[in-house]
Amino acid sequence: MRTDYYIASCVFTARHPELSAAIRRHVGGVLGLPVVRCCVPRYKLRSFTDKMPEGALREEWQALPDCAGFQPGDTVYSLCHNCSAIIEEQKPGVRVRSLWELLLEEGVFSFPDYGGMEMAVQDCWRAYDRKEEQDAVRELLRRMNVRPVDLAKNREATEFCGISLLRPAPPRNLKLAPKRYVENAKGRFLPHSPEEQEAAMRAYAATLPQMPVAVYCHYCEEGLELAGVDVRHLAAMLFAGEAGRQA
Repeated sequence: MRTDYYIASCVFTARHPELSAAIRRHVGGVLGLPVVRCCVPRYKLRSFTDKMPEGALREEWQALPDCAGFQPGDTVYSLCHNCSAIIEEQKPGVRVRSLWELLLEEGVFSFPDYGGMEMAVQDCWRAYDRKEEQDAVRELLRRMNVRPVDLAKNREATEFCGISLLRPAPPRNLKLAPKRYVENAKGRFLPHSPEEQEAAMRAYAATLPQMPVAVYCHYCEEGLELAGVDVRHLAAMLFAGEAGRQA
């Protein structure tokens, strides 16, 4: 029997614990998908649990299954491109889709209205070949009354993923998704000093149009924030009214 799962993402949740909880309330509580923490079993459980704020948010995270036994025919939704790559390379027959595609198709989500503002769309190198995800991101922005503006290097041409490409990749990623993070990543994941990383982000930011930038990757968000860009994560825009509410 096929099952649809949602992977909440350890790294995203550590960065945005309240926002992650709001997404889980919708995907798990409203849509009824089983929610797990990560794409692999027992990955840094204590470390990521300790990064959660004490209290209800930590308890909710700790209560989630660490992973699931994904089987051929299952569909796994995620907002973490590392999880997507690992599932693709380690679990043949399991379909990988983005959270954005799920929200676009599920039919009950209530979209906030951003009043017709223009936003540049920062595509992510980790998702350069995920056209369905890229299309869904732009359509979700339009559903929120945002006019998406493509950058010169967009979609499959993007080379950006914040400072994550300017530091060594986690060994887990290299081992479990070697096609994406070794074979197709020549010249990336080389060590740079913090000063070099910030300088690279500021130089990149200088090429962007003078408008807010929408991202759908927490590493892209991290890099643009370092450069002082007005950056908005798509998840934060979608769940703006829910992130502070407790279940």
